[in-house]
Amino acid sequence: MSAGIGQSIRIKGEIVAREPLVISGRVEGTIEVDQHTLTIADGATVDATVTADSVVIQGSVRGDLAAVSKIVIHQTANVEGEVSAPSISVADGAVLHGKVETTERKAKMAVAS
Repeated sequence: MSAGIGQSIRIKGEIVAREPLVISGRVEGTIEVDQHTLTIADGATVDATVTADSVVIQGSVRGDLAAVSKIVIHQTANVEGEVSAPSISVADGAVLHGKVETTERKAKMAVAS
């Protein structure tokens, strides 16, 4: 189950989620999805600084994107800005303008009980 921002919704400001999030509308500001996947759907427009565990992009994004695990850019995506994650994939047909940086995957710490 994931939370969603519908096609007709426009948000300006800060979004913080602790569950998977799907954006189908328009968002301007900052987006933080802690330990979950952010999906920017086909037709969505995001002008924001984005941090998440994983980011899947099908729509348009302008801003800096950072992921703990991976960033997947689909063929319908249009991305402008800095992209950084341990794993980055870009499909044929996707548009990507900016800086791409692969980072080291951070080891997950085990908590003793």
